[in-house]
Amino acid sequence: MFPIVRLIKEFVVHRNAPDLPGIGTHISHHRCWPQDLDMFLEMNNGRILTILDLGRFVLAKRVGLVAAMRRNGWGLTVAGSSVMYRKRIRPLVRFRIESRAIGWDDKFFYIMQSIWIGDICAVQALFRTALTDKNGIVKPKRAFADVGFDEVPPELPMWVQNWIAAEKTRPWPPERMG
Repeated sequence: MFPIVRLIKEFVVHRNAPDLPGIGTHISHHRCWPQDLDMFLEMNNGRILTILDLGRFVLAKRVGLVAAMRRNGWGLTVAGSSVMYRKRIRPLVRFRIESRAIGWDDKFFYIMQSIWIGDICAVQALFRTALTDKNGIVKPKRAFADVGFDEVPPELPMWVQNWIAAEKTRPWPPERMG
């Protein structure tokens, strides 16, 4: 179940946070609650993805995309992701999420997020996201024009470029296994 109470909390906590530039970093603070745990008494990997959603939603608000989405009837979707889990998140542990757009191309925004317990990175994720309307994908250039952001996209890090290239070799639709 989506943690709607946490989402509301995030929007309330950050309601007066200053706007961010298109590639600004949003930082949020959280705790691993009992409902987040799996049978190994650590934060469930699916819950980690859901918690990262919260960071992306508030990031989208702070860069002006949520207002643009409302004005234009756009939706927000994840079109791909890659996640590295490196440290267990145990019950009641406090952690922070850092969320930032690291670049975009003609169709997608690339969002990097990480979960930190103190100075130790527990999780790092890359998301390929897109705005959508009834006709399909809304180009980032159009979205940024709507929010008044006109900077040239930064060059994507090589590891992100490699991930994008690798994803292009992946067959779609996938082969049936049964």
